[in-house]
Amino acid sequence: MTENTAARRSAPDQRLPQVIVLSGGLSHERDVSVRSGRRVAQALQDVGHEVLESDMNQGLIALLAANPDAVVLSMLHGGVGENGALREVFGLLGTRFVGAGGAASRLTFDKSIATPVVAGAGVRVPRQVVLPAEVFRELGAASLVQAIGDSMGYPLMVKPTRSGSALGCTKVNGPDELPGAMVSAYAYGDEAVVEEFITGTEVAVAVLGSGDDRQVLPAVEIRPDSGVYDYTARYTAGATRFVTPAELSDEVAEACAQLALTAHRALHLSGIARIDIIVTPGGEPVFIEGNVSPGMTETSLVPLAMEAAGLDLGAAVSALVVAAAQEPA
Repeated sequence: MTENTAARRSAPDQRLPQVIVLSGGLSHERDVSVRSGRRVAQALQDVGHEVLESDMNQGLIALLAANPDAVVLSMLHGGVGENGALREVFGLLGTRFVGAGGAASRLTFDKSIATPVVAGAGVRVPRQVVLPAEVFRELGAASLVQAIGDSMGYPLMVKPTRSGSALGCTKVNGPDELPGAMVSAYAYGDEAVVEEFITGTEVAVAVLGSGDDRQVLPAVEIRPDSGVYDYTARYTAGATRFVTPAELSDEVAEACAQLALTAHRALHLSGIARIDIIVTPGGEPVFIEGNVSPGMTETSLVPLAMEAAGLDLGAAVSALVVAAAQEPA
């Protein structure tokens, strides 16, 4: 995607802030980011915003300088889009933007840090161990596989510490599968998280806003045909069934909402964020991870939650843009 002024379906309302929607980038999630960006840009145009669409490229700073009153809405997924680096740049430039700041983004993006932080807020999380690739190589896969199995049992989940869209994530059913799963995770970074596999119902809870103005949306229940909500299940139309609101009792649904709110606060999130949860057969929600830049494609969870809450995508995102525009630069 190149920088361009987006075509408008109707004349923009001059009272609404101009928006720069960022998408694309060079991460493994580029395609998803482009689809998210296009959908959100169109939704904002439909409610009257002037929207500029930009890729992550060398012209971005010049674009920001030429449009100092614009609010940035980043739909960049993975890497720079979620690790806080770009948001730190926005802060240096005095650019207003929707979403978590640099420090909160860094915290949330790294599963090895976010998990214990959320646990410290009183939320149940999976048991977890973090293994750098260097340690795995030098100590020997066989020895570590034995130690992990003895300590945590099977099945397990192996994930890159810093990645999204379930890239590099593998369910491991026994010791023979663990080395290959570690190699897959290391393809996306030099550290991997090994954690206990939580059996239950997978749900996602979106939270909009920040501070005292947080809105928790209905939980979305995720039912992948393959049994695993991996990259293919996430972004292939028809590969996963989504139930919104999730088929949970009122008590469990409220517990999920409270967990999401607690995690959102503990991670200092804002704007559009998503908290992923597994509900155990006994009805206890368990925090899995947070996301500071969730997908907004046709098969993404946050738009489904907005629809279930009776929210229009464009209007909901517009409200966040307007709030960001009112923040001090």
